[in-house]
Amino acid sequence: MGKKQNALILGGNGLVGSAAKRILSNNNNLEVFASTREEANLFDFESTKQLINRVKPDVLINAAAKVGGIYANNTKRVEFLTENLKINLNVLESILDFPNIKVINLGSSCIYPLDAPNPIKESSFMSGVLEPTNSPYAMAKLTAIELGRSISKQYGHKIINLMPTNLYGPNDNFSEMDSHVIPSLIHKMHKAKIGKSKEFKIWGTGKPLREFLYVDDLILCIESLIESNIKEDLINIGSSEEITIYDLAVLIKKIIGFDGELTFDLDKPDGNPRKLLDSSIIRNHGWAPKTSLEQGLENTYNWYRQNL
Repeated sequence: MGKKQNALILGGNGLVGSAAKRILSNNNNLEVFASTREEANLFDFESTKQLINRVKPDVLINAAAKVGGIYANNTKRVEFLTENLKINLNVLESILDFPNIKVINLGSSCIYPLDAPNPIKESSFMSGVLEPTNSPYAMAKLTAIELGRSISKQYGHKIINLMPTNLYGPNDNFSEMDSHVIPSLIHKMHKAKIGKSKEFKIWGTGKPLREFLYVDDLILCIESLIESNIKEDLINIGSSEEITIYDLAVLIKKIIGFDGELTFDLDKPDGNPRKLLDSSIIRNHGWAPKTSLEQGLENTYNWYRQNL
């Protein structure tokens, strides 16, 4: 057996980072280091650079970010832009002394324009106006991609930007106001069940179509890319399956066992009416998700009940 590669995961306590640590630690070719906020302050360049210099990673998985749903993105616009910019600038500048490193950077499907044709191809990158409710977060992610491409062109680093669809799974953020749609629905509907509520309000009309991906499937994709010589540097990662927010709520209602009626809070925004990624590039490289939406939701709800 050859020498193990050092794999550094940034954002080790988050949804993606914790799953990456759990799954990649079983890979005999990798020595996994998962960094948390306690170990390195990624808002500080010197702290970030010290971490990189200490671990000397062969592979860096950048899963560190400030994330949240529509409400959080729209009400904390300054924080979403500045904090994500600081993290990405510090991380990418810190790798300049490591020309042989492979960086797998977690982007977001929100970087694509509001009017990008569905299914959204990677060629839609920077082709139009962003969805206004989360444009600051998207701008931070776009800047990271452009800086990564500039570093690759100028210094020769291998930097792959993954654009995952809406992720969910264990260790997600289940807070009341700052979470994404699946953890928000699970948390609030569980509370409604415990409180024996007669109804549950869904944000908006329930009509928008969304695509979801269980986080373990993303990590298996990342694992395959660590050894791959894939040429593309911008890659969509999606399940290729759509569901309306209403039908998603019905499915979560069944899993949780909530008996009340589903109603609509029409004062809340819907966001983008439809967002489906074209994941042909990664599918052509042999990856496909293994976890159905229903199974993933059951896994996530079981974790939620045991840990929160």
